[in-house]
Parts: sequence; C-alpha cells; structure tokens
Amino acid sequence: MSTPTATPGPAHFADSEVGRLRTVMLHRPGDELKRLTPRNNDRLLFDGLPWVARAQEEHDAFAQALRDRDVEVLCLTQLLTETLASEQARLRAITTALAGLHLGDTLRGYLARFLADASPEELTTHLTAGIRNDEVRGGHGLVTSLLDPHDFLVDPLPNLLFTRDSSVWVRDRVAITSLAMPARRRETQLTELIYTDHPRFAGTRQLHGWASEHVEGGDVLLLGPGVVAVGVGERTTPAGVERFARQVFHAGLAHTVLAVPIAQERATMHLDTICTLVDVDAVVMYPNVADTLEAHAVTCASEPGDPDLVLQVAPAEPFLVAAARAMGIDALRRIDTGLDPVTAEREQWDDGNNTLALAPRVAVAYERNDGTNDRLEAAGIEVVRIAGSELGSGRGGPRCMSCPVVRDPLPE
Repeated sequence: MSTPTATPGPAHFADSEVGRLRTVMLHRPGDELKRLTPRNNDRLLFDGLPWVARAQEEHDAFAQALRDRDVEVLCLTQLLTETLASEQARLRAITTALAGLHLGDTLRGYLARFLADASPEELTTHLTAGIRNDEVRGGHGLVTSLLDPHDFLVDPLPNLLFTRDSSVWVRDRVAITSLAMPARRRETQLTELIYTDHPRFAGTRQLHGWASEHVEGGDVLLLGPGVVAVGVGERTTPAGVERFARQVFHAGLAHTVLAVPIAQERATMHLDTICTLVDVDAVVMYPNVADTLEAHAVTCASEPGDPDLVLQVAPAEPFLVAAARAMGIDALRRIDTGLDPVTAEREQWDDGNNTLALAPRVAVAYERNDGTNDRLEAAGIEVVRIAGSELGSGRGGPRCMSCPVVRDPLPE
C-alpha cells in the first residue's frame, strides 16, 4: 500500500482556549458505542448506554455548527484510515493493539495475520470498535476456549469521542497525553500514530507521549499566551504535571504552569469539568468549588533548552487569583453554572461548564443547560446551542469532544 501524498496545510497552533478556532479534530460516534452493554460499560468508563443513531445525529449537528462558523473539521477516523495506508504505521498499530498479556501466543499470532490482511478502512474499524472472541475464525486454542464468547480480544474505544483527552496543542507543538485508565490507553497510541505518520502533520514536534507519567488533555487549560493550567487529581498525577511542566519550559512554550489540585470525584474528573474559558478574561465555573479551588504557580529558574531545569513552586493560593496574576490581568470574570445548589449540581453533571470557545465571547454549549446559558448570555457571551441528550451520556461536553488544532494567536 502506498502512503498518501503530503499536502501543505495551515500552520498548527494554539496558545489559548479562546483564539478564533480555525481547525478542530472530532470523532463521530461509531460502532464502538454499539459495543457498550450493561456488562461492560462501567469498565469502559461510560455512565450509560447511548442511543447511537441519535448520538450520531447530535454529533453531525455539532460538526455542522462548527463548519457554519468557518471551522475546518478533521475526522479522527478518516485521518487514522489515511495514516494506515503506510505499512510502517500499520505494523505499529497492530503491534500496540496486540501487546496485552491476555491473548497468548497462538491467538496473538492469528490476530496479527488477520489485521495485517485488512484494508485501511477495515483495520480502522477493528482498532476502534474492537474484536470479540466469538468473532474470530481462527487462532482457536486454550485462550479462546477459556474466555467467554463475548469477551473482547481487542477492546472497543467508546471514549474516542472525547478527542481533547488524547492530545492538546501548546503553541506549535502537540502534546500526546498519557491516559491513566487502562480502557483508554490505546486512544493515545492511535492519536500519536496520526500525528507521527499522517502527511498533514509531517514534521510536527511532539511533547510528552502515551508512555510518560499520566496527564490527560481534559486537565490542560491554555489560559493565555505563556500560561498553562493543569488539573491534578483522579486522572493527572503530580509526576505527570511535573514532567509536562519541564517539557513546556524546556521548549520555551510557557512562562508559568499552574498546578491545580482538584477533588477526586466522578463529576469533577478533569479541570475542564470545573472551569473553561469563554473570553480572554472570563471563565464559566462550577460555583461549589470556585471559592476553594487553589493553584501552585510553577515557574522555571533556567533558560529554555537548559538540560538541568530548576522548577520553582509557589505556595498554593486561590486559583482565580493565581491565574489572573500569571495572565497579567487584574482579575478573571467568573460566570457561575448556577447559583442555587440544585441547578448548579445538575448542570455541572450535564457539563454546563464544559464549553468550547469558537472565539472571544462565542462558545458552544449543550442546549439543555438553560441556567448556565442564560448566565453566559447575560455576561455578553454568544452561546451556540447544540443537542446533547445522547452525546452527554459519557459525561463530556463540547470541549471534551474537540481538539483544537489551529487557533488564531492572541496578543502576548
């Protein structure tokens, strides 16, 4: 198979959460969601069983809303299929997919041959929707006999929907994240494959990597040029934020990294389930933690490129105070997801603050979050409402479902 011809694309760049969005990577829900059952949805990190056809309709409308605003939409599976036209990429994808210790030599050998014979389109489906024990036609032996017929030999990846988690751009470099949960680890491996082998991203410099300490993209907020906030909690570890900070400073991509401890609760899994930006100086925030959220400002005493970076860690202070100081502004405007505890909790659970900024003062939000949307509009934010009754079943909002690849830079 031949590798697709490289075509020059726009410079890939993002230095904030609110610069005008030009290009974004999405993943349209596919057969991987049809693999969810009451038996496996907890292990695969989904709170419910989505109505897949409706989720696809909602996602198509989301993508169209972005295109209507002149945003280029890249499809993750299309990029992956084009990447898998390369024999080198195919081999790497197959090897990592079959690296689990649960297969055994007989079955692993059969699956390696089976996947090698697949077309790029078929291989994309196998890698994303998975392969069940009762679907194999060979490799029968001890392992296939002892596994339940409905056990997955290659797990489906229903959380591919949340493209923000597996990569994040910091200026002109892409950080391949390291997902903490075993059910999601292969997502970053496939994402790294795209950024490494797809012609569009030829020459792209990378940060971090799926084998590094755990950092998830939902925990990374680009507060503004030179300022990155990283949540530390259930999914991103202290060692992960230290490694990430070192790489960012070494590359000269930021002058301050805010390490933000977050409560380890299901509804506040990532920092972007607590706080997202909707303007250069405004955040939408879950009020129940707004007054207690803190941050440690991390700076570097060494010059970029110094192999012996020395990190300086400031004492904890209120997040909004630390963020404003690092951003060089007087204060960050706070827009709450709700004032009364019931509304705030309900809309927090429905990702009322997981907004995607299309430009300063323009944000995409789920239409169901009436209270939050009213407050955004009262604060001068244009809200682009999208349906999310089924898309929200994985507990992620518009920001979780999108990886900005190109944004207009903000003034320093």
